[in-house]
Amino acid sequence: MKIGFWPARVFFEPEALNYARGRKLYQLLEKRGISLGMTASHNRVRVNLGNSEREAFEEAKRTLVIGVRRGLKFQSCKPSAHYQLPLATGCPGLCRYCYLQTTLGRKPYLRAYINVEEILERAADYIRQREPEETVFEGAAVSDPLFIEPFTDGVSEAIKFFGEEKRGRFRLATKFTAVEPFLQLPHRGRTHFRFSINAPDIIRRWEHKTPSLQRRLDAALKIIEAGYPFGFLLAPLFLEGDWRKRYLALLEQLADILPGKMTSFTFELITHRFTAKARRQIEALYPGSGLDMDPGRRQFRYGQFGYGKYLYPPSLRREAEDFFRREIKRRFPGSTMEYFI
Repeated sequence: MKIGFWPARVFFEPEALNYARGRKLYQLLEKRGISLGMTASHNRVRVNLGNSEREAFEEAKRTLVIGVRRGLKFQSCKPSAHYQLPLATGCPGLCRYCYLQTTLGRKPYLRAYINVEEILERAADYIRQREPEETVFEGAAVSDPLFIEPFTDGVSEAIKFFGEEKRGRFRLATKFTAVEPFLQLPHRGRTHFRFSINAPDIIRRWEHKTPSLQRRLDAALKIIEAGYPFGFLLAPLFLEGDWRKRYLALLEQLADILPGKMTSFTFELITHRFTAKARRQIEALYPGSGLDMDPGRRQFRYGQFGYGKYLYPPSLRREAEDFFRREIKRRFPGSTMEYFI
């Protein structure tokens, strides 16, 4: 299996070793010579490595914690789904604009939950409660979840689970490309795979430790060939400089690679936004990065979780939405834009 990510060190909660999946993983990592340790809680891990705050942060991103998801009340997940599916927290990428700086802050280490079956059983409860309506679960709300596959099989298990659930749907979004474990699974069209893409200059400048645009598109073609419902997440959209030219080129490249000029798929578009907490964290870690986070040029608005964020002004967002709707419809007339925010 192609592995997209191996950590430098792994911590286990003691309770994780009560699961056969956890014991097997511990033995596998021990054989590979990965540095192993124990922690009382996946929410309290100390990783004090490096000679600077930035080095310590980046080393934490190479740290994986295998824990047990105890709280099985799922968060809502607007606008992409009814609920989050909590298989993991965090991401091995180093995107300098990362919105998770708001919630993860000084704890950017990766967390994967070993009790996959219990999490999916809870998802089944939510599905039963909403029948006969469909219930949609988002696997990428607080994580890019592909990194967990070699450790918990969580994504594969979720895909197989939803393949059997006529009233359940699974969605996940990723920047990463290790999709081989999913290509032969019985998904039955109930997992919606989306690839997060951006213009090549944005990826080079700010999406560090992530695959190139071309590699993401190559992975998307594999998912398309495997028959999954699929789509593209254009995020974050930077509405600065000659942004129209930048994103027209991206849409043209996308049109060129889709087999047979395929048009039936989804788009989700998210403009760049930030919170005050994320801004402080990003500027402390990456001073002089050139990322525009001037609150004076943004609109402040409260989000669904109670904290405020800074968005582009309404007039610019409306202009951008009109632009993207027009240009996407022109190139992909059968596609669906699920939302623009």
